[in-house]
Amino acid sequence: MINKILYSCLSRSWGGMEMRTISGIEQLLDRKINTELLCYSGSRIHSEALKRDFTVFTLEVPSYFHPLEIMKTVRFLKRKNYDLIHTQASHDLWLLVPALNLIRSKTPLILTKRVGSFIDKTDFLHRKLYSRVDVTIAISNVIKQNLMSTTSLTENKIKLIHNGVDLTKFNIDNAERTEVRQEFDFDEDDIVIGLVGRFSPGKGHEEFLYAASKLRPRNSHLKFFIVGEPSYGELEYATSIKKMSVDYGLDDCVVFSGYRSDIPDVLSAMDIFTFPSHSEAFGQSLVEAMAMGRPSICSNSDGVLDIAVDGETSLLFESRSAEDFTAKLKKMIDSPDIWMQFGDAAVQRVHDNFDLVKQTDKLIDLYESLMAQQK
Repeated sequence: MINKILYSCLSRSWGGMEMRTISGIEQLLDRKINTELLCYSGSRIHSEALKRDFTVFTLEVPSYFHPLEIMKTVRFLKRKNYDLIHTQASHDLWLLVPALNLIRSKTPLILTKRVGSFIDKTDFLHRKLYSRVDVTIAISNVIKQNLMSTTSLTENKIKLIHNGVDLTKFNIDNAERTEVRQEFDFDEDDIVIGLVGRFSPGKGHEEFLYAASKLRPRNSHLKFFIVGEPSYGELEYATSIKKMSVDYGLDDCVVFSGYRSDIPDVLSAMDIFTFPSHSEAFGQSLVEAMAMGRPSICSNSDGVLDIAVDGETSLLFESRSAEDFTAKLKKMIDSPDIWMQFGDAAVQRVHDNFDLVKQTDKLIDLYESLMAQQK
């Protein structure tokens, strides 16, 4: 039986990895599994955890390897006696592995790999780090392949478990479409095309605005809805994107909402969802939009291919091609008869493959299997 788990996420950003850490802890707490968090003091994930009354332990020094922070971790690991430790970021291993080795702990260590790497990690130090990891979870097939090509991990130590979506929250029957459309002055006959995500290079904001500049002159009822905020170190990029919108002359049709906590309602207010990210390990906002029955336009790369089905839930375009994105978006706009068909198929695909309850069940099964091996 699992009594106590430590999650770690040493990050100062706020994006998919950090949000998934918070929601993962919530799921485990709902299952009456005592789960605590290790994070950086003053980080966004720290403040979000405190809002939810999580038990939190913090570190101060943002470096891969710091002796004082390792010794601090040694002290609280010895005191807490966790059943297992699950880190959400590979750089956390530089802290956790030395600390576990110093106390000669056999506590199972799990890593979830959420972002691909192009760095060769088969050198001596990385082999030592990864040899202490009992299982690495890949959130998509592209991440699984990346782990096999860049680390010393063997396939039997890599498990594929996709991210899940909370279907009680992301449920079109519970969403309020009208209020959000009224808030941003979208008319009833406006076609609202949306993008949800951090202001981060590679998310496809440039392609989105390019498409808006080409399609808006042909249809005055098109509105382009950009939802999200810059995270740590991304303010300059966000400013450049907003300037690009002005330079294109899109003030009358592009709306920047900033951060929203009511994402299900925001997605429901959209008619077409877009996911133009250049390279994405998974695509959480895409799964959430599909759960809300939104037809989508997606780049044909990486983790998206685990989620969207071309011609069934979505139209896929050539990644990084603003012209192809524009062409596929025009095709979707001109084909409102398929919006409901695609939306229904999207909902079914999420229920079959990305239900958070089912994915959490898989994770707990993995935890229990590891603990059984320790006996």
